[in-house]
Amino acid sequence: MGKEIEKAARERKHTIELIIDEDNVNDFTIENISKCDVAIDFSIPESAYNNILKCFEANVPIVSGTTGWLDKYDEIIERCKKQNQTFFYASNYSLGVNLFRVLNKYLASLMNDHPDFRVRIEETHHTQKADAPSGTAITLADDILPLINSKTSWELDRESSPDKLKISAFREPEVFGIHKIIYDSDVDTIEIGHYAKSRKGFALGAVKAAEFISGKKGAFTMKDLLNIDI
Repeated sequence: MGKEIEKAARERKHTIELIIDEDNVNDFTIENISKCDVAIDFSIPESAYNNILKCFEANVPIVSGTTGWLDKYDEIIERCKKQNQTFFYASNYSLGVNLFRVLNKYLASLMNDHPDFRVRIEETHHTQKADAPSGTAITLADDILPLINSKTSWELDRESSPDKLKISAFREPEVFGIHKIIYDSDVDTIEIGHYAKSRKGFALGAVKAAEFISGKKGAFTMKDLLNIDI
């Protein structure tokens, strides 16, 4: 993702001031961050939270696309507002995925009146993905839960009880991201899905998010960037 984001940013005539990876973490200092207009973080769950806080300390807006750390999301939003910082988060920066979310919510609102259809989510990603289920799958589940009265929460890879929304996570080589919403009954099945063909769409969305928050203060999501109801 880092290489794709760099490529997308350069294609849009931006200058890359600083690139941090596992080989030069000591360069991730307040002084170096402060030279940048916006930071984009696609790191790992274990470091994302501290990366965001360090950008806040440097007074630099940050776009986050890392998942797996969201137990601290509310704290980050609170700190962002209290410290008058700028933060943009999405579990998925693809335009197609975010349009898919709109479709997902609409279908769930229809299916609430048809309890014979049992809903579940399947997601597949590359074998290097650290967290499961994906942040996008969790977002899709969170979109469904308020709309399906029979479901109270989601569970990962279990034979779920009737009040649980099951998410199944698969890891296969060279898969950029597949998400399926499946409604299954005894007589038929309804399925909608999103299939990413490359990382390009994710990278472009992240760069557009960085452009969007430049000069702004507050916490933002794809709803703000795309001006759609998700």
